[in-house]
Amino acid sequence: MSNEIRVNVVLELKPETIQAVVSNAKRMVGKDEKGRYRVDTADLLGVMISEFLRDRDFEAFVSDPANYPDPD
Repeated sequence: MSNEIRVNVVLELKPETIQAVVSNAKRMVGKDEKGRYRVDTADLLGVMISEFLRDRDFEAFVSDPANYPDPD
């Protein structure tokens, strides 16, 4: 069992980033017998971001107060 918590957040991403995820996901799964792509790109993006944060040690990043933006 994982000791991670799922959170929903709003992220600002470039349209090119979303397009890359969609294009690559379609390429990975291919079309079904009806010509449709059966992949949830939003879930895939969430998995990819989670893996990225885990691999890049986001926990250490958030532990350092110097990484926080100045409050407005």
